[in-house]
Amino acid sequence: MKKAAVFIFFMLILLNGQAVSAAEISYKIEMLPWKDVNHILPKYTKFIVLDVDTGKKFKVQRRAGSHHADVQPLTSKDTKIMKKIYGGKWSWKRRAIIVIHKDQWIGASMHGMPHGAGALKNNFPGHFCIHFYGSTTHRTNSMDLSHMLMILKASGKLDDYFEKANPYEIINAYIAGFIQQDSKIISTPSLQKIKWKPVLMKIDAVRISRLPMLPPEDLSEQISLDIPIEIDWYIKNRGRQTFNGQIHMVRFSPIEGWKIDSKQFLKDNYLQ
Repeated sequence: MKKAAVFIFFMLILLNGQAVSAAEISYKIEMLPWKDVNHILPKYTKFIVLDVDTGKKFKVQRRAGSHHADVQPLTSKDTKIMKKIYGGKWSWKRRAIIVIHKDQWIGASMHGMPHGAGALKNNFPGHFCIHFYGSTTHRTNSMDLSHMLMILKASGKLDDYFEKANPYEIINAYIAGFIQQDSKIISTPSLQKIKWKPVLMKIDAVRISRLPMLPPEDLSEQISLDIPIEIDWYIKNRGRQTFNGQIHMVRFSPIEGWKIDSKQFLKDNYLQ
């Protein structure tokens, strides 16, 4: 059984007070493509959403959606649990979740903002979206980066992604971690261990405004890089700040994954 699955299993035992051993069940967390999930969870299917970070779970029903699943909490009680997961305030921020349906556990990502129409009597003003691997937003024909990272996190595949990603993919994912305020996504490619919670508490929003590409041949054999970047930060009580500089990256051999020098990055951006 994978480590992620073992962790989720024992977390559920603690939550439910069940005296069940790991030997009594057999399952794995799957990262299934949207085209498959679309058939597994057709319209009006009811299933459970398990939030990876808090361990809280609630019931939902798929109501619509062709590029991803449009779902609603099943009851007012489920809406209340979902809102607690988001700290009592609805948000567009993505969260890593496990979708539980019958004997399948599927890695997924949700946001927490009611929008559009809703049909259930659940005290939820609309519906919210759940994304699976390969699903897309209404605006694009490609995966949303933050949803993809949350799906990888839920499926236990985040380390593999960063190990194989190129420096630009790593930087985009690293900054997406700040956008979503997810310390796991930020810490995975970080060279150093950082206490991220105090840092994230300072940040209201962030976006990359410029990330020029270096020629690919310049990267193949290098073990140290300085990537130029421009970032707009929105810091609590300080407003907008623009960083126009470099991100220092290293790796220990040409076949290993790149790491970001987080200590230097935070120092350059006056975040520590």
